[in-house]
Amino acid sequence: MSTRTAEDRQREIVLAARRDGSVDVTALAAELGVAKETVRRDLRVLEDHGLLRRTHGGAYPVESAGFETTLAFRATSHVPEKRRIAAAAAELLGDAETVFVDEGFTPQLIAEALPTDRPLTVVTASLPVAGALAGSEHASVLLLGGRVRSGTLATVDHWTTKMLAGFVIDLAYIGANGISREHGLTTPDPAVSEVKAQAIRAARRTVFAGVHTKFGAVSFCRFAEIGALETIVTSTLLPSTEAHRYALMGPQVVRV
Repeated sequence: MSTRTAEDRQREIVLAARRDGSVDVTALAAELGVAKETVRRDLRVLEDHGLLRRTHGGAYPVESAGFETTLAFRATSHVPEKRRIAAAAAELLGDAETVFVDEGFTPQLIAEALPTDRPLTVVTASLPVAGALAGSEHASVLLLGGRVRSGTLATVDHWTTKMLAGFVIDLAYIGANGISREHGLTTPDPAVSEVKAQAIRAARRTVFAGVHTKFGAVSFCRFAEIGALETIVTSTLLPSTEAHRYALMGPQVVRV
């Protein structure tokens, strides 16, 4: 019989989810020496506390003030879905000549999917985005200065936001750690939140691109309401009924 308390078990479950990216009920039950129903109960508690999101047969961690996945991890999860979303988001460029591309792996894929046969000015706080586009013949890349966050390789703080405040940008491609109808777009770090909010203020049009697991997730810092978005681009893994609820709040919702 396990001598662990429920709190001990739940702490171990959160640590495992954050380490591995997700957890499985069957594996956890075997590892912790408890019944599957006990694990399911623990997952419900952890979901209520905003630490995990439950899935069929398991759970994955919610990004919060105390936990954020690295760019390296994001580059390995949901990649085919992110590529589809990025391609669809890039098609929304229209006649935009100046574009803000956010930090994160999906925005990086959007940057790589942008057309290379026409002049485009790309403003970004992301070193990987700047690096991906710097060699492009027609792209003029404006990298925002500031403190570089190690996990995401993007700049933040007053230097970044002050520089952004001087621009009027045709289109901003924005990512988030969570998007919910109740709390809008959220991210764990206040410094990142400031940059995202400033980019949206600077932009005439804003497109949010993100995988289905972002929906319903809530992080620490709110930087935009759903109504601030022109378009949401996600995948068909987000149910159409849920997509419709977001569309009622203003943005067009594209599922690919």
